Amino acid sequence: MNRPAPVEIPYECMRFLITHNPTNATLNKFTEELKKFGVNTLVRVCDATYDKAPVEKEGIQVLGLIVMLFYMSQTCVLCAVHV
Repeated sequence: MNRPAPVEIPYECMRFLITHNPTNATLNKFTEELKKFGVNTLVRVCDATYDKAPVEKEGIQVLGLIVMLFYMSQTCVLCAVHV
C-alpha cells in the first residue's frame, strides 16, 4: 500500500512530523523513518495499530495525545527536546 510521505512542520522551538499510522508489519520501516528525522517523542493521535515496545526500544518515547497535551501545558522543557 502506498502511503503519503511524512511532512515536517516547524513551529517555534518544536518540530512536528505528520505521518501515517503503521502496523506491526510496517513498524521496522516506520521506526527507521522516525530516526531519519531525529524523532525522540512519538504522539499517537489514532487508535494504536502496533506494539509500541519496538519503537521505545529504539529510544523513542511513545505518548498518547491526551498525555502529551497535559505534559505540554505543564512545562516547556519539551521544546528543548525537539530543538
